Amino acid sequence: MDYSNSQNVDSSTSASTKPLYRGTQIVWYLLGIVEILLAFRFVLKLLDANAAAGFTSFIYSATYIFAAPFLTVFKKTQVMGSVFEWTTLLAMFVYWVIALGIIKLFLMGKTVSTPEAAAKMDSQEK
Repeated sequence: MDYSNSQNVDSSTSASTKPLYRGTQIVWYLLGIVEILLAFRFVLKLLDANAAAGFTSFIYSATYIFAAPFLTVFKKTQVMGSVFEWTTLLAMFVYWVIALGIIKLFLMGKTVSTPEAAAKMDSQEK
């Protein structure tokens, strides 16, 4: 029996690679949606958009769940009706960091060969 192949798993053709790739795509896609919605919220607040307008109302209500945990972190900077909402920027940053953490967790589940693992460990020691 030839056991040499069991030691050298090609991580690029591993059965776990495609689901990990799809998982990372989903995380980036969801992050993109949240970031775009929060960016709209930030700009609409900054430009003092009419909160009663349909689009503005939709954006504020859709993003409230994402912005709510951060709304009391900083005071709002308000000049003549325009609001520079620092909390929305904080929310965007925090969700980006969370997405990176999830991606890193996914990548930790990726199959690696023994030589690849040894090379990564050696580079971490330096």
